[in-house]
Amino acid sequence: MLGENHSLQSDFPEYKAVIEKLVESDSTFASETKQYNALDEEIRKLELKGGPTSDETLHQMKHDRAVLKDTLYSKLQAAM
Repeated sequence: MLGENHSLQSDFPEYKAVIEKLVESDSTFASETKQYNALDEEIRKLELKGGPTSDETLHQMKHDRAVLKDTLYSKLQAAM
């Protein structure tokens, strides 16, 4: 779906407390979360406004977001 919010807390509401804890206590997790959320927001803006970007660029951005999400999800599972 175009413009769908894929923030960590939207996609993993059951990990909300863990996300907040890790953002406060793990600088790498916090940095990766910030990067992930910024990338997600940029993708949503491009999808909704039909921004000037190629399909290849948007595909790469979505790939990068998925890789970050996998990394962050692994860290969330390890923190449980």
